[in-house]
Amino acid sequence: MAKLALNKSSLARESTQLAEYKRFLPSLELKRLQIMAERAKAKETLARLEKDYEQRFKDLAATLPMIANTHVPLEGLVRLKAAVRGEQNLSGTILPVLEDIEVETEPYSLLARPHWVDPYVEGMRDLLRLNLEREVARERIAKLVEAEAVISRRVNLFEKVLIPRAAQNIKKIRMALADAERDAVVRAKISKRKTAARAAEERMADL
Repeated sequence: MAKLALNKSSLARESTQLAEYKRFLPSLELKRLQIMAERAKAKETLARLEKDYEQRFKDLAATLPMIANTHVPLEGLVRLKAAVRGEQNLSGTILPVLEDIEVETEPYSLLARPHWVDPYVEGMRDLLRLNLEREVARERIAKLVEAEAVISRRVNLFEKVLIPRAAQNIKKIRMALADAERDAVVRAKISKRKTAARAAEERMADL
């Protein structure tokens, strides 16, 4: 670390930096609050999705116990064809968004399969959608937690390191400049007295 120069140029530089730090800190704090609020919202969303998924699964199992009938082939009947993801920019943090999903149903004969296959297909479509929404919600939370940690480190850097250091440097420089100014005044007075004394001696010699 470079040695602090105790002069007016250094004072101006440190003062400018301190002003910039203080101006930038509120925007960081606001960003952190936004991230925290979105994280809380994402956690609530995930909790709701988890509950909806479990409830839909229980309802499906309760209303269609015949699913356990291995004589009715169900594997591959419902599958995810495509999931369209987008992005949300929240204060510089890129978050995933599930924009759309496409679920594909394998064609089946209504006569060859029992009547309960239709509600099974509908239930599986719901479970696929809910599961993807849960995955995206978890990813959002993970990214928000990481972003909050990064911003918190920056806030701490400004609050606990940069701003105190700049303020301390300013105080040190001002004290040094004040000492130098007092020394200059003292030297000027001494010089003035010496000059006056020599002048007096010269006048006495002329008498």
